[in-house]
Amino acid sequence: MQWATDPTKIVSDAVKPTLLLSDLHLAPERPASAAAFHAFARGPAREAAAIYILGDLFDAWIGDDQRDEPFARAVVQSLRGVSDAGVALHIARGNRDFLLGEDFARATGATLLPEQSIVDLAGTMTLLSHGDELCTDDAAYQRYRTWSRHPRLRRQLLRLPYRVRRRIAAWLRRKSRAATARKPESILDVNPRAVEQAFRDADVARIIHGHTHRPARHASVVDGRPRERLVLADWEDRGHYLEVDAAGVRSRDVDG
Repeated sequence: MQWATDPTKIVSDAVKPTLLLSDLHLAPERPASAAAFHAFARGPAREAAAIYILGDLFDAWIGDDQRDEPFARAVVQSLRGVSDAGVALHIARGNRDFLLGEDFARATGATLLPEQSIVDLAGTMTLLSHGDELCTDDAAYQRYRTWSRHPRLRRQLLRLPYRVRRRIAAWLRRKSRAATARKPESILDVNPRAVEQAFRDADVARIIHGHTHRPARHASVVDGRPRERLVLADWEDRGHYLEVDAAGVRSRDVDG
């Protein structure tokens, strides 16, 4: 796995909270989620020490030229407002927006995260990721994931005309929905052994991820050490984020 490591480990502010969110799936056809996002960017986000968006900010991102679309432009402007307010903004790529690139990062003032990042959150070393790499029971998805992350494929996709990429993205979403509907629920969640191995490899006490749309707080013991895994909520019904500071971890909601 690719991790953010010393000297680039990020230490959260001792006073202001760090906010974590994922799976917003922003799209024009989801106006409630978009309204909640813009409310979040105008309000809680500007009072934070740092923001971590752990994948699937967009329901689909087909290249940084998507910024020319009015909906995407508005999202970029809201993110820029957060970073211009002095808040450290970090964004991970998810399975829906794996084509987020450096032009997007420059436009928003964000730092694009590697697949996994180790971060000090209020004194607890924490592994952050989108989380789809932990769903190892879904072999078909893991094959797609490996294929879609290949640098050569990314280059080939981005060379295609925008309208062609738009059609490909729509086809992939339809195919993904149909495939997910046929899969048993048991393989759509993370694999416990993959989670244990992630704790060992990163040598952390806590993992925070999204992707599964199964928000929860899981306690376990791995190799005799207490561990904690927090799963971020998706934004299907309203906005959701975690707030982390020296006082602990809290779940927050936001409406448009």
